[in-house]
Amino acid sequence: MYNMAKRICFVPRPNKQPICEEIEIDFQYYNGFSYTQKEKSITSLHQSIHDYDKNLKILEISTKSQNEIGVALSAFNLEVYDEKSKRMIPLENIFQSSKVFKNDGPFRDLIEVKPYEAKRDTRLKNSGELIGFSYNGKLWELEPKTMFYDWLYIHALASNKFLAKQVMEYNAFTDMEFNHKKSINCQARSVAIFVGLHLSNKLPLVLDNCIKFREICYSDDSGKNQLSFFD
Repeated sequence: MYNMAKRICFVPRPNKQPICEEIEIDFQYYNGFSYTQKEKSITSLHQSIHDYDKNLKILEISTKSQNEIGVALSAFNLEVYDEKSKRMIPLENIFQSSKVFKNDGPFRDLIEVKPYEAKRDTRLKNSGELIGFSYNGKLWELEPKTMFYDWLYIHALASNKFLAKQVMEYNAFTDMEFNHKKSINCQARSVAIFVGLHLSNKLPLVLDNCIKFREICYSDDSGKNQLSFFD
């Protein structure tokens, strides 16, 4: 059994703004939680993308990827060096442990659990409205919406020379688990941004400059969303 569904294909556009193009793709989604069903859905999605543009070389970024590079690039597996604990920690844990809510947080103990447990911690749903992120002594506001996650991700990927080299073999990225109607942050988008920055020779410029990162990677049609972070 399958239903028609939509997912996003993220394509690096090094000479444009935003630096990552998001293309909505219709495809056959196979119901079920088994690996076989996920594999069939990913294959179907990638075939639909090739029908859209045969020149795209696609990499699925998730634990369900058929490519070991795609699995390694999952936020559950890709690690960030945490300055406070002086050790490598899965990106998912860093992201979830940095959330600040109206009534509580951040929950630093989430760096000590498995990534799946960090993401499903009940406090993340029961602490009121999300108001920002606190990481390395800075409080990041919520606009641009995906910036903090993307910022964490490109730093983690830049520090992993092997994976950073491997992703340059691709020019389109997907994440079957990401439903853009329900979620905001996506590891496939972050990889596409990384590739776009690398191809435009702007990666060194933005790694240590949040303002440049925002200017290069995010469009701001409203004129209202200003990057803010406070010591």
